[in-house]
Amino acid sequence: MKVINSSIQELHKLLVSKELSCTELTEEFLQHIDKNEQNIQAFLTLTEETALAKAAEIDKKIASKEEIGLLEGIPVALKDNICTEGIRTTCASRMLDNFVPPYDATVAQKLADAGTVLLGKLNMDEFGMGSTTESSAFHPTFNPWDYSRVPGGSSGGSAAAVAGREVAFALGTDTGGSIRQPAAFCGLVGLKPTYGTVSRYGVVAFASSLDQVGPITKTVRDNAIVLSSIAGHDPKDSTSASLIKEDYTQYLENNVKKLKIGIPKEFFGDGLSPDVHAVIDSALKTLEKLGAEIEECTMPHIEYAMPAYYIISPAEASSNLARFDGVNYGFRVEADDMVEMFKQTRAEGLGPEVKRRIMLGTYALSSGYYDAYYLKAQKVRTLVKKDFDQALAKYDVLISPTTPTIAYKAGEKSDLLSMYLGDAYT
Repeated sequence: MKVINSSIQELHKLLVSKELSCTELTEEFLQHIDKNEQNIQAFLTLTEETALAKAAEIDKKIASKEEIGLLEGIPVALKDNICTEGIRTTCASRMLDNFVPPYDATVAQKLADAGTVLLGKLNMDEFGMGSTTESSAFHPTFNPWDYSRVPGGSSGGSAAAVAGREVAFALGTDTGGSIRQPAAFCGLVGLKPTYGTVSRYGVVAFASSLDQVGPITKTVRDNAIVLSSIAGHDPKDSTSASLIKEDYTQYLENNVKKLKIGIPKEFFGDGLSPDVHAVIDSALKTLEKLGAEIEECTMPHIEYAMPAYYIISPAEASSNLARFDGVNYGFRVEADDMVEMFKQTRAEGLGPEVKRRIMLGTYALSSGYYDAYYLKAQKVRTLVKKDFDQALAKYDVLISPTTPTIAYKAGEKSDLLSMYLGDAYT
């Protein structure tokens, strides 16, 4: 088996046994990137020099018989909305083309402290707004399983890099499906942790009440390993939950016998591809054979979740992205006066999808429409939450599709409403 196909635990064993040095492991991934990146285009910035220097440090540690952690020496890359000190962080936008943060996001620092080897920053839909990674200001990313298809979005670069074996794992961010959908499109495991589980400090905000950082990995165990490293309370993030640090892999040891699984019927109606439906049915039959108890349930307000999301998230984005005005950092157009500078900077620095969502959000928050749209959407959000609370009081787990269809063809989603409907389950 090729080293690049190995799980985190397998790579750790190779390093500890000295069958492979950390430098050799890093070079293996870098060579694979060099060979395949022209087809996948997952990266926006490669940090080859610092990666090899970090690998050499870990090799010295192993040579001196020091113990290394499970993630130490493991190659990783981060979505390009996660701040990295001294490394360009663009959000795939012209607005931040040359922005170099003076500090690390908490998740970036935690992975650095765990000894991971950072190979670079990954492409995404501009400011996280999109489902295909085609709204990036720099270039689209392609699905490693079929270069004619998209990897999903907005964390498409993260999913493509893992599926294309360019990194062992990656971090993405998820607001309304941006980890889970690309993971599904690329045959991976993607997790949006419960809000507050992982710090958002140093992550460029899209919709602050919805954004979360999470892992994209090849296996469930890898996902649990990474989550164990990045989760936990952060005093720098006011929305961070007070959690006791724990090892999430412990929950993988139990079987599914007597596990009560709810299947919300609203997720299996019109719009779900027969192919996707068939795969889920097959998985449910396997779970049933293993002793799980499966039952159909209902979530009456879930059909309104997506319309509410497309009011709440643009509203929050319109506020969050107001800071990108050409004054303090980022792209700037010189003009005769301040107002014209604001207008031209945002007109040229932001892409069409970002502008569209800012306008939607500004409209929803405007005088005369706030109660009719934004306030009503928040009330719907509460009803949807109650649906989940009631369902999870009865069932241990709910199962639904991640996406209605398989990965789209590149350029296929020119119909925006069709693209937005792809978020129906996330």
